Amino acid sequence: MNNNPQFFPRALICDIDGTITDKSRRINLDSVNVIRTLIDNDIPVVLASGNTVCSLTFLCKMIGTDGTIISENGGVYRINYTGEQKICGDIDSCRIAFERLDDYYSKKGVKLELYSPEYRFADIAFAHNVDPKEVAELVKDLPVRILDSGFAIHIQSESVNKGTTFLKVAEEMHISPKDFLAVGDSSNDIEMIKNAGIGVAVLGGQVEAAEVADYVSTKKYGDGFSESVRKYFPSLF
Repeated sequence: MNNNPQFFPRALICDIDGTITDKSRRINLDSVNVIRTLIDNDIPVVLASGNTVCSLTFLCKMIGTDGTIISENGGVYRINYTGEQKICGDIDSCRIAFERLDDYYSKKGVKLELYSPEYRFADIAFAHNVDPKEVAELVKDLPVRILDSGFAIHIQSESVNKGTTFLKVAEEMHISPKDFLAVGDSSNDIEMIKNAGIGVAVLGGQVEAAEVADYVSTKKYGDGFSESVRKYFPSLF
């Protein structure tokens, strides 16, 4: 925990779904205004999500960031729009795990709905219509980890997460991870929250994120994000 009241972040890294949106994934307009205020004051903003590169690129354009992203829960990252897309995860291991799961659930009459498989390079995501704990148990002998974002179930390489890729991104940006404010809402944000100088969990998210955070917002979802950024960048608001 970082309880230093004199912490002045130089950059922001944040999750998207549940963090700058509401529970229905509608983007919070005040959160967009807050992010734009940071950008207009030369504060770098990194979007980190389980979503695909193309989804994040579109969102970066609409919000106005420089295109630096972590996608697929740390499986892929890019510095700026023109930077090289770098893949950290091993999708072949994820495919093997998914084939086992698909076979198991199809025999029970349950169809696993894949999310954007043609646009994923490092992880596999599917609909949240089965128990994530059972999913993890079924593939526990394979070199993968199961992530429950609250919006989807992800199969990820076991050594890759938002936190490990955050360290790579920070190094390439020439900014210490300890100079970042990190904001998230779910268990797939834990390592990112822990690796930042200050880690924030927004109210309304998963308890696992709140347990490792330095601060938990008093407002939910995107409103909690805006509250937290204003708290730690007071001179800009």
